[in-house]
Amino acid sequence: MVVWYPRSFFGRLLGMVLLAVLFSKALTLIYLLLNDDVLVDRQYSHGAALTLRAYWAAPASEQQGVAEAAGLQLVREHHVPEGERQWPYSDIFIEQMKAELGEDTRVRISVQTPPSLYVNAPSLGPDWIRIPLYPHPLRGQRLWNLFGWFLGIGVLSTAAAWLFVRQFSAPLKRLVIVARQFGEGRSVRLPVEADTASEMAEVYHAFNQMTDNIEQSNRERELMLAGISHDLRTPLTRMRLALALLGEESELARDMVHDIEDMDAILEQFLAFIRDGRDEASQVCDLSALVREVVQPYHQQGYDIGLQLQDGITAPLRRLSFKRMLVNLIENAIRYGGSRMHITLVVDHQDSSGQAVLTVRDTGPGIASSDLSGIFNPFIRGDQARGGQGAGLGLAIVERIIRLHAGHIELRNHPAGGLEVQVSLPLENRQQRPKLRYKPKPAKKWKRNG
Repeated sequence: MVVWYPRSFFGRLLGMVLLAVLFSKALTLIYLLLNDDVLVDRQYSHGAALTLRAYWAAPASEQQGVAEAAGLQLVREHHVPEGERQWPYSDIFIEQMKAELGEDTRVRISVQTPPSLYVNAPSLGPDWIRIPLYPHPLRGQRLWNLFGWFLGIGVLSTAAAWLFVRQFSAPLKRLVIVARQFGEGRSVRLPVEADTASEMAEVYHAFNQMTDNIEQSNRERELMLAGISHDLRTPLTRMRLALALLGEESELARDMVHDIEDMDAILEQFLAFIRDGRDEASQVCDLSALVREVVQPYHQQGYDIGLQLQDGITAPLRRLSFKRMLVNLIENAIRYGGSRMHITLVVDHQDSSGQAVLTVRDTGPGIASSDLSGIFNPFIRGDQARGGQGAGLGLAIVERIIRLHAGHIELRNHPAGGLEVQVSLPLENRQQRPKLRYKPKPAKKWKRNG
């Protein structure tokens, strides 16, 4: 079955409002059709007025018979109750009586047993007359019935509007989730389907085009840096071979070898910064086993690395990227803090789903507090107190990999000395993944000159 619906948000919102209004009006009409109290009360009050006119118009000798036949009763004024307000029914009786018996007519209503209507019409007679009220016209005098019905109408109308608004907000929530996933490094696209609103379709197309452009730019940048690295490593390799043939006995030759190694390490950092593991598939890994696997070669080389690892901690990780991150932290600790360090791994249950907390602490001089805020920026080194070499990309690479895993990193100087790096990683994927399409796009070939 083909159902027509507006293509624009304006049309859909307008349709939602119209449907809600028509729905409430329909329920109100049903209520009025099912509850004819107002009409019945007007008819009853009209009949009561005619009965009073007949009573006062009758000769004095026949008034008693009319009263007995109609159920009327003469009441002294001090026996007449104060009366009660039963909106809107009491107003109906008062207005109807005044219209038919005169503006100076006084009317009091009592719903207490027995329900009665007390009327004094000076234009017809001096006495108060009690008129019995029967159950039918009183059935609607309980206000909670009226208010309950209209409250139900409001609740149902609000629920209907909530359902419509939820449908409108779903595409926006999908956009938020996909934007976060793209920020985490996933190659995602938003699907534009036949029932997608025209405004959101334009937003989706613009978002998909933006992600295509960003990914294409990243691929071209990676290819460019890879080409530059290849072109620079070729002369560096020739220089190293030439120094090896000439001999490294002189101090100048040894310094040149160290400079070549530093340049090679800097190039490697550039490539690692660009290739942050976004293309690597995530898999559930045993964190304690992975940490031991990374630390084992350093133990074999004689480094004093203390381990305090909680076993059985698993989390979704990009395995190679996580190992690169941990190697960078260990190398940073060795370079600036010496051969002694301590690594701990525990689970923090403050979060509803829990998170793994990995801490790497060295025994070096630490970093000045003023340098901690910008230490993760590329090409920034907190070496003023620690000394060292490099391009300043190590911690930037670490921060990008942790952000790729939806984690958090914090650096602080330990009270007992040294720099402490704390990495928090979620134990499960927190993002609810909507219906997406993954669209890898091949990079354009980058040609080197020469």
